[in-house]
Order: sequence, then structure tokens, then C-alpha cells
Amino acid sequence: MERSSALRMEVLVKNTKIKLFQGDITTVKVDAIVNAANNRFWMGGGVAGAIKRKGGSVIEKEAVAQGPKPVGEVVVTGAGDLSAKYVIHAAVMEQDLVTNGEIIGKATLNAFKKAEELGVGSLAFPAFGTGVGRFPLNECAKIMLGETFGFLRKGKDIKLKSIIFALYDKPAFAAFKQEMGNLS
Repeated sequence: MERSSALRMEVLVKNTKIKLFQGDITTVKVDAIVNAANNRFWMGGGVAGAIKRKGGSVIEKEAVAQGPKPVGEVVVTGAGDLSAKYVIHAAVMEQDLVTNGEIIGKATLNAFKKAEELGVGSLAFPAFGTGVGRFPLNECAKIMLGETFGFLRKGKDIKLKSIIFALYDKPAFAAFKQEMGNLS
């Protein structure tokens, strides 16, 4: 089943809906939001900055206390003033702000594993590494959606019923929409 429009797209894989929408990840009503983080979990600009501004500095304080971690790994914090219960901070780059496909794939998969461990039913992702990391949108979409479809198709008793990719602008949405069309 697929519904799509200019700013939304949805597909069903097993019992989980994968949704794309263009907008601010901090406004999405989900159990957990994934932050595209550096490996020390400082929250400066981009997605991390938006989460910190809307959720409060307590999120950064909790995250930094758990770092540093190797790239590709994740840590979990509360969500402060956000409507979510948790923020899963995925280390997609080091302090040099450089990332690659392998790191993005590993961070995506580890975020799914952590979400399942937490028992959350809904999860929202940004496009990893495409802001300050300058990773190409099309490659990011291919990697992140490939990990998503693979995780859902291979998994048994998946608790996640809704996975949302909250894509900040039209180019990011277009890249993910094209790739989701290729995979579904």
C-alpha cells in the first residue's frame, strides 16, 4: 500500500509503516527521535541544535556524559521538553564533521536495535550526515532506506510500527522519495 503527495509518502513493510515527510523532526509525534550526532554528543547546529533548542540543554548534558563513543554507535537520553520519550543519539561523525556510507549504515542499524531494545513503537530519523557532514543526499537515502527495509524484512516480532524520515527540505525529501520508490 502506498500513499504519496508532494510532502508525504508512506509504504508498508510487514506490519511497519515507513513514512517520509518534509518538515522539522522536533515536531513529529513519536516515541523516540534520532539525532544525527558527533561522537562526543555535543549539540551545536542542524538537527542536534534544533533538538537542544526545543527539548532543552538537559538532553545535551545527558548525551555528553555518555561520550565519546566510536562512530556508528548510539546513546539514549530523555527527550526533555519534546513530545518524544527518548532521543537516540547516533554518532555519524567525529569532530572533523566527516562521515561515510559505512558509518551512516552502522548508525542507522544501531538506532533500530536501540529502539527495539527500548520497546518503542514509533521512531523519527533525519537524513544522517547531509548537513554539516555534506554527505550526498541520494547516497544517504539509499543507505538509510536500505538498512530500514533490510531490518524490517529480516526481523521477527518487530515492535516498531511507524518509522518516519523527517526531511528538512525539498531536495532531501525528493532524494528519499525517489529511493523509497525504488525499494518498495
